[in-house]
Amino acid sequence: MGVSEESPYWIDVQSEGDWEIDLEVLRRAALATLLHQKAPPVEIAIVLTDDESMQELNRRFRGTDAPTDVLAFPNEPRGPFVHAPGFPRYLGDIAISYPRAQQQAAEAGHSTMAELQLLVVHGVLHLLGYDDETATDRARMWAVQEAILRALGVEVILPDPSSW
Repeated sequence: MGVSEESPYWIDVQSEGDWEIDLEVLRRAALATLLHQKAPPVEIAIVLTDDESMQELNRRFRGTDAPTDVLAFPNEPRGPFVHAPGFPRYLGDIAISYPRAQQQAAEAGHSTMAELQLLVVHGVLHLLGYDDETATDRARMWAVQEAILRALGVEVILPDPSSW
């Protein structure tokens, strides 16, 4: 999956497991987020993986030795490298735990695909610079997230962001 003639975005979605997932639906959730935010042409990689891999990534990059649902790794170019003209800028990577998405969907009372779309939107927003560390930032990010999901017709039951 990648860029199409109609889109300036390159979105690669892959699954490391044999889960029944419509990867195109997840690609469209990422695309909807980029379009909603009027992002310039960019490239994104999204990988669905297991809890063990997520725990290792979370431990190595965030210092938390526990699995998590989604991690976003923005591309922060360093050194003498410059962006190649005519190609989308590499925005970053998103890793999503499929087992965690299943569990969270069951707890919230919506489908696993809805939860996966939520996590894709959430991850892309992080790559675009949104943060959810403070209550103010979280409320702002979640309002945008909810608007994108509503536009996609995705029904999820979200907790109140102020309850975090």
